Amino acid sequence: MSPPAVLVRGLVKRYGDVVAVDGLDLEIPAGVCFGILGPNGAGKTTTMEIVEGLLAPTGGEVAVLGRTWARDAGELRERIGVQLQETVLDPLQTVRETLTLFGSFYRRCRRVEDVIADVGLEAKATARVKALSGGQRQRLAVGCALVADPEILFLDEPTTGLDPAARRGLWDVIGRFQARGRTVVLTTHSMEEAERLCDRIAIVDRGRVAALGTPDELVARVGGEEVVELSTDPPLDVATWRAVPGVREATVEGPVHRLVVDRVADALPAVLSRAASSGARPVRLATHRATLEDAFLAVAGRSFADAEAAARPGEAS
Repeated sequence: MSPPAVLVRGLVKRYGDVVAVDGLDLEIPAGVCFGILGPNGAGKTTTMEIVEGLLAPTGGEVAVLGRTWARDAGELRERIGVQLQETVLDPLQTVRETLTLFGSFYRRCRRVEDVIADVGLEAKATARVKALSGGQRQRLAVGCALVADPEILFLDEPTTGLDPAARRGLWDVIGRFQARGRTVVLTTHSMEEAERLCDRIAIVDRGRVAALGTPDELVARVGGEEVVELSTDPPLDVATWRAVPGVREATVEGPVHRLVVDRVADALPAVLSRAASSGARPVRLATHRATLEDAFLAVAGRSFADAEAAARPGEAS
């Protein structure tokens, strides 16, 4: 029986008094796209850099492809591809020259022209890095990670700052790699990206895994299929909403009450009736199907935005 692609047990990383990773456990099977989802400051990048062999942990165990960095660093570097959160490339080299250089670092590498085609940069093969758009540079950075034909591709927030078209282009690159039976591990704070790409997701908060499962399994943790977001004048308390037929749960986010319901069509008339009978006027009303952001709120007890706002300056992400 083959080992998991990545196995992490009791991982801890401290920077002085700051605990960036706090006893984190992960098991990532081979052949999946696995997402580590969490706000800035959750410990995603620190975890990823330890798994990639770039940082030493304070405590815990890490195995990649059944190997450890202490014993098998040379072999592991030949078998994985890494795209960092920031990749600095020589601005005067061309796309082809950049990939040729990175390929020379490995004993075995793919044809550079094949990699260029994989990342959709055929028309830019002779263009200098400084002339590329942001999306093209990100695709080139992923190409540098793919040039050794890795078994696992590690991507740290690969589409941050990209426009929608560039983001979708990079998603296609990732999908083609996984379609070859390879493993992808990516960090992201994009709910859309996690839902679109990932077979399994670990929601990470405060350096720990708060929830683990498929996107559908995590959304099911919300306890209902749809969400009503409502503000009233004057405000009503949570207990009032929880007593409304069809409302499974109610939470407060500032002036907004978030009501988890099974069916908006059934619950909304009862919600509006309760507001009217309580002498309150709706001033904001929105509905949506339950999402990973709702799942984060359900497992972490705070919204994604609140978690990002609470991240301390200088805390590892």
